[in-house]
Amino acid sequence: MAICRARASLSLLKTKSPFFQYVPLHGFSSSQFSSQFESVGFIGLGNMGSRMANNLIKNGYKVAVHDINCNVMKMFSDMGVTTKETPFEVAEASDVVITMLPSSSHVLDVYTGPNGVLRCANLMRTQLLIDSSTIDPQTSRKVSVAVSNYILKEKKDHWEKPVMLDAPVSGGVLAAEAGTLTFMVGGSEDAYLAAKPLFLSMGKNAIYCGGAGTGSAAKICNNLAMAVSMLGVSEAFALGQSLGISAGTLTKVLNTSSARCWSRYLSRLLQVLLTLDSLASISSDIVKKPAF
Repeated sequence: MAICRARASLSLLKTKSPFFQYVPLHGFSSSQFSSQFESVGFIGLGNMGSRMANNLIKNGYKVAVHDINCNVMKMFSDMGVTTKETPFEVAEASDVVITMLPSSSHVLDVYTGPNGVLRCANLMRTQLLIDSSTIDPQTSRKVSVAVSNYILKEKKDHWEKPVMLDAPVSGGVLAAEAGTLTFMVGGSEDAYLAAKPLFLSMGKNAIYCGGAGTGSAAKICNNLAMAVSMLGVSEAFALGQSLGISAGTLTKVLNTSSARCWSRYLSRLLQVLLTLDSLASISSDIVKKPAF
């Protein structure tokens, strides 16, 4: 299933769309960008976003947050963090807005919805917008084009227009907690350089991938490679067990041989879960069957 989804997403790259055109940032050099921003807005405080926002706070950034989950909003409010009722209110209070959302539809709603970041026609307070959601490149480029049509309410330094970066991450919840994420960044290279201190406050690696949408494309490729690895290891476990090798023994072999890889942990867990699921199904069938 993971491979099918990845293939479907990659096939989008072959389609012709105006949103795949690179949106350059004219007339700027990296030296013209401020390396620090006074205020950061963070939208999307799930398992990943809440930890990323917390690391920004730990690194001294003034952060305002928004999420549809009232409980997590209260948690941040109790910490003394400013909370906002809508994405638009976050944007109005921030020099930079970072979003970490579940899907493309959520990203479009947060940016272009009725209370979205881009609610005001052609005018924005926010200089830099960073989307760290794992979504398709087409949506990333669509939002980037929409942002490029805006101008800043107040010009700061050499910023005349807001800029969009797509910057999905790799590393999972543990890396988000530890601040060791890897960011794959697409968009203006100058904006990437300006945003790098932000990325390194939440992670240990930030890699510039190219124009708008290439960060999202890199994440799809990374997920595809991981899925293929996981399926390969899972098939190896299934084959080994069918040939009479216990999963535990095969795990020891893989951990000390050329097949050693990160996905072996998840594949081993998958095997355990599948076994438990099978046992549960058997138990359920026994319960359902009459005793005679």
